[in-house]
Amino acid sequence: MSRFEEDDPLLEGLLDPPDNQQGYITAMSHFYRGEVGRIMTWRQRLDTTTTWAITSTGTIFTVAFSFKHVPHLIFFFNLAIVLMMLWIEARRYRFYDAFRARVRMLEAHFIAPMLTLKEPKLEGNWRKLVAEDLLVPAFKISVFESIGRRLKRNYAFIIAIILSAWITKILIHPAAPIDSVFAFYNALAVGSIPSWLVAMIMGGTFLSVVGITLYIAKNSSGEITEVGKSSRSNWMG
Repeated sequence: MSRFEEDDPLLEGLLDPPDNQQGYITAMSHFYRGEVGRIMTWRQRLDTTTTWAITSTGTIFTVAFSFKHVPHLIFFFNLAIVLMMLWIEARRYRFYDAFRARVRMLEAHFIAPMLTLKEPKLEGNWRKLVAEDLLVPAFKISVFESIGRRLKRNYAFIIAIILSAWITKILIHPAAPIDSVFAFYNALAVGSIPSWLVAMIMGGTFLSVVGITLYIAKNSSGEITEVGKSSRSNWMG
């Protein structure tokens, strides 16, 4: 729902066509270019955190498989680093998505009608929605959905590789021969850290990643179609 009343004086006149059509088009064009530049900046920040996650993973992999005496628990720290990068990237993605929504609104209601020389057919007063978002900016998606989207796009694959490498490290550099499932379970223990704790971390991470990714894939409308819908809940978070 709109955060302003229909007769709010701050938004008065937005329903009326602009008097200076050329000046309006010029201003909106510069506004569009500025918003595109802003989302490109946040897009680069997303790529940076993903690069950090991949780089740290590659470095830990090199150390873990190059030296037999390195305990497999090193992958726990690898997992912690990647999850921290995921949290940072999810926060950055919320900012990226908020500004991207403005760009999509301008593309759908301002650029597209200019290209087709027709009035926009989408519902809602888009100029009022953009003005509201400029006055009181708001995120368009929740933290949970943001995490799920980054998992779906990148981090689910990175975490799956880490867990696979973790198991591989245990199998190729065991402290004792592994010839059964029970022996593998015992090999999970490192020093005073019991096997059940390591197994819980590995299993819990795997189930959480798979569950969140599948839930978001099923229930999220995705990055491309959500803003184009007529529901204001898809535009004003």
